[in-house]
Amino acid sequence: MPHSPEEKKRVLARVRRLRGQVEALERALEAGADCAPVMQQIAAVRGAANGIMSEVMEAHLRETFGRPATTASERTARINEMTALVRTYLK
Repeated sequence: MPHSPEEKKRVLARVRRLRGQVEALERALEAGADCAPVMQQIAAVRGAANGIMSEVMEAHLRETFGRPATTASERTARINEMTALVRTYLK
């Protein structure tokens, strides 16, 4: 989670844009739009969601690895957490 006011503001702006894109997709589907524009809108939604995930992940990486681990077990735990997060992101 972004903790600085600037990061939080930036991520919330992205979420609001994503909401608008999803609402536009819903309207297009309700109106019976052609497949090509609908697929283009779906791709835009996916790209926006990936952008949010990237920004939040970057903030988390900075927070997690921005200071040295105090023990070997802490270092291992951090690496395991990030490995699991990246695997989830890449699914």
